[in-house]
Amino acid sequence: MAGPAFRAAAVRVRTPATSANLGPGFDALGLSLGLYDDVVVRVADSGLHIDIAGEGADSLPRDESHLLVRSMRTAFELLGGQPRGLEIVCANRIPHGRGLGSSSAAICAGIVAARAVTIGGEQKLDDTALLELANEIEGHPDNVAACLLGGFTLAWTDTGTARAIRMDPADSIVPVVFVPGKPVLTETARGLLPRTVPHVDAAANAGRAALLVEALTRRPELLLAATEDRLHQEYRAPAMPESVALVNRLRADGVPAVVSGAGPTVLALVEEAAADKVAALAGEGWAANRLTLDAAGTCVLPLAG
Repeated sequence: MAGPAFRAAAVRVRTPATSANLGPGFDALGLSLGLYDDVVVRVADSGLHIDIAGEGADSLPRDESHLLVRSMRTAFELLGGQPRGLEIVCANRIPHGRGLGSSSAAICAGIVAARAVTIGGEQKLDDTALLELANEIEGHPDNVAACLLGGFTLAWTDTGTARAIRMDPADSIVPVVFVPGKPVLTETARGLLPRTVPHVDAAANAGRAALLVEALTRRPELLLAATEDRLHQEYRAPAMPESVALVNRLRADGVPAVVSGAGPTVLALVEEAAADKVAALAGEGWAANRLTLDAAGTCVLPLAG
């Protein structure tokens, strides 16, 4: 059987940062943020060449071990075969190891780029299959669902298969992220979680996660109550005490704040009028960035611009 045919022209893929959990929605809820990595991929005659600028330029591998390349290779296998060579240029803006979905961005960029450079790729690997593949590579669907679909997502697995619902967050919500200088490994943060939690805490989180859907989409005035968490943030405090302290300080001031993903970034979800004031509250040691909400998710863009 003949292998796949590939496009001669390069493709450009843009992937957004994401914040998962959002307080009570552990491993289920995700939000797509207006901070992006760009990847340009061209099928070459031979070899593998990778250029990286921005985040990770001094530390990321430039060989087959790069997560983006590994994700592309996995997608190409499902699409019918590998190209002879690849040229990849990465412009990275999403901080690494900070709980803003940099690994999900790499995974989603890789599989979408592989599909885009393969002629007939969308017929062979549709959007549902993309989510399933991204979940298989990442190991959980919350970040990759938000990264692929954009907006506010609720993700789950059904007999091992990833599923997701996309919703539109309220236009008035402004995400403010507080990024510390040092990363925390996701494995370290997950390793601090207990195997069991009190029933009362699980019940409280279930209620707050349900409330968060209403708060994020229609009633932002409920966000402070809706972002309360009892399942993971305090347990992870030994790995990121400054982050949990900042969350608690912001919440005491009435600001809906959570640890973003596995941390250590802190995410605040505020109204437009309060965004600049909240961004000034973190103090030294934090890079405060007022972002937008991303609605597009991972997409293929024109090369220019």
